[in-house]
Amino acid sequence: MIRSITRTQLVVDIVVAGVLLLLVIWSAAANAPLIGPIVAVLFCVALAIRRLSPPLALIGVWVAALGQMVTLQAATAADVAVLGVAFATAAYGSRTVRWLGLASAVVGGVLAAFYLTFANRDSYFSVAYGVSHVIVNLVALSIGMVTLFGLSWTLGLLTRTVRQSREARIQAAVEAQRAAYESAVEQERTTIARDMHDVVAHSLAVVIAQADGARYAGAEHPDVQADALGTISATARSALAEVRVLLTQLRREEPDGPQPSLDDVPALVAGMRQAGLLIVESHSGMPVPLLQGSALAAFRILQEALTNALRHGEPSRPVAVELTWTPDALRIRVRNAIRRESPQTVVNQGEPAGHGLPGMRERAALAGGTITVGTIETTEPSYEVVAVLPAVTRPEVAS
Repeated sequence: MIRSITRTQLVVDIVVAGVLLLLVIWSAAANAPLIGPIVAVLFCVALAIRRLSPPLALIGVWVAALGQMVTLQAATAADVAVLGVAFATAAYGSRTVRWLGLASAVVGGVLAAFYLTFANRDSYFSVAYGVSHVIVNLVALSIGMVTLFGLSWTLGLLTRTVRQSREARIQAAVEAQRAAYESAVEQERTTIARDMHDVVAHSLAVVIAQADGARYAGAEHPDVQADALGTISATARSALAEVRVLLTQLRREEPDGPQPSLDDVPALVAGMRQAGLLIVESHSGMPVPLLQGSALAAFRILQEALTNALRHGEPSRPVAVELTWTPDALRIRVRNAIRRESPQTVVNQGEPAGHGLPGMRERAALAGGTITVGTIETTEPSYEVVAVLPAVTRPEVAS
């Protein structure tokens, strides 16, 4: 029976009802010191809770109206609460409450017409002007009151229909965005599977070549055999990690292509600078070998982050690019100032359905790393991408 509404809506309803009560309470008390204020309060309370609880508001307005009729109280401005409650039953009530609101509009309109025609404080069922005149007044008032109450109910139903239509459009947009996101993820997985194919094929070729060389040279050159076995061990470990990633993918046949690596980062940065991006680079730590899939992911993530900075960033502000090496990982951090109207300003409320962010997340996850993206508040609104990609620890060859 209680709906969830915003605090603003509740405050507005209470203030409106309170103002109405202040306007009518004194005249109601002057006409009937006891019953008048009670009826006015009931009407105003029903008006105040019409959106919070339409069924309770409907009950309250009926109690107030019947109390007013039984005690022969004159109609006051508080009676406009009936219109507000009729509107609310259609706009916010359940199916049952909605139809009870319509029935109340019809029955209440007829009762109000009877009351206004036959009753006042001084006489009850007075027909001083003749039967025909009374009947005409009764019919006219009945039509007018039912139309008035029914119009309020109809406006509420129209409001409900418009709101539901808007919600349906929003839901459809959300579903379309989710479908586009899933499609982008699937396409990115296909691209990653293609990339991993070349990586694993290369690793296995190295293992085979080193194994053949060690077999032929091992008898005369033991040191060559030890180096070859060390290379085979490191390459096989790397290939095993890549195969595990590959097995999680559903691969479609696509033409092979050249794969970028961290060696291509300077060219990427130079190209972005030529496109007008102000880039401030910083490097720290000693570079260590990465999984080949991790190296590709590092390049792609950096490429996408710089592309987003170029598209959505503040062109007059520099983009900070930090590459930090640790013994077991590479940390990439890209931060750029953002324009207020940029899509990056709403990424925390709902990610765009483009290929960029899903691609970065998939590449980081499949490489065994992590990535965080989003807006941050420092001295100015900024957008930050932080990726951590694991390195390969090559075991030392036992002497």
